Amino acid sequence: MVKKDYYEILGIDHSASKEEIKKVYRKLALKFHPDKNKDKDAEEKFKEISEAYAVLYDDEKRKMYDQYGHAGIDQRYTSEDIFRGADFGDIFRGMGFDINDIFEQFFSRQNGFARRPPAQRGSDIRYDIEIRLEDAYRGMETELEVPRTELCDTCRGSGARPGTSPKRCSTCGGTGQLQTSRRTAFGMFTQISDCSKCHGQGTVIEDSCPSCRGRGSIQKTRKIELKIPKGIDDGAHLRLAGQGEHPKGATQSGDLYVVVHMKEHPVFERQGADLYRKLNVSFPQATLGATLNVENLEGREKLKIPEGTESGTLFKLKGSGMPKIHGSGSGDLYALIQVKTPKRLNKRAKLLLEELQRELEDTDETYK
Repeated sequence: MVKKDYYEILGIDHSASKEEIKKVYRKLALKFHPDKNKDKDAEEKFKEISEAYAVLYDDEKRKMYDQYGHAGIDQRYTSEDIFRGADFGDIFRGMGFDINDIFEQFFSRQNGFARRPPAQRGSDIRYDIEIRLEDAYRGMETELEVPRTELCDTCRGSGARPGTSPKRCSTCGGTGQLQTSRRTAFGMFTQISDCSKCHGQGTVIEDSCPSCRGRGSIQKTRKIELKIPKGIDDGAHLRLAGQGEHPKGATQSGDLYVVVHMKEHPVFERQGADLYRKLNVSFPQATLGATLNVENLEGREKLKIPEGTESGTLFKLKGSGMPKIHGSGSGDLYALIQVKTPKRLNKRAKLLLEELQRELEDTDETYK
């Protein structure tokens, strides 16, 4: 069934101010209140205009609706969230009733006044780990010690001593909820709240489990194997499904998210799949050219630099970078040349350099 446009439901323009929206809604709400309007469609109409008001009067929800329509609202909010997040009190203040009671009544009718289901899934856990660049290059397996909430092994999550079981709550009759009614100027309204005795569970534990003391869950540190793939990047998240929290009442465990951090390397700097490093060469090597042994993460490889190489020259060693985690092959290794100037020379070395300087002045225009 296609939902009607919220603006059309209230009969307002897209440019309507918040005050206009409030004024129109108040008028329509009084008209279609189900205890004042006995038409069979009045209750549905009342919910329809209330939902439109709850969205359009809220700046954030209205912006989302204007951009994405009903799809944006439905994806982010449940119908109960929409109503409960809206402030109706200012509109109906002084009339002797709480508008939120009406919505509680609507939802209880839809749900058949049944006990609210417990959380279906445990919470996720974040675990931070620091590894070396070499570990990211080769990939690795490691063991994590993760503290988490698990179902109690003794009572299997019931919270009751083995051989016994939780009893139905005598206060709420096992529904987990209490219903109170009161008469207002607009008629009889029913409010539903969690049972204070069983805290909405519908059952009470008379003989508690000695291991978890009736909680149904315990804190435990679990050893979990983690495989880190080759080429993983700094800040990457690895998801281990079902390794998160599993408290009492959850039907499945949450997930474990491992966040990988890279230790700073003394030689290499990483940019994506590429590696960068500085490479010191002597003045004669830079001048005459040389074949150098360059250290990479796998070992060493040859790099031939031509004669006349200057400081700041960048050489690429293809395929000697990091493995590409989402593709084939590897990145490259870039070597930045730094020509080192000697700081201490013996007498013979000084004489040779002085002779070289004279030769350069005679043969190379750069030195004149």
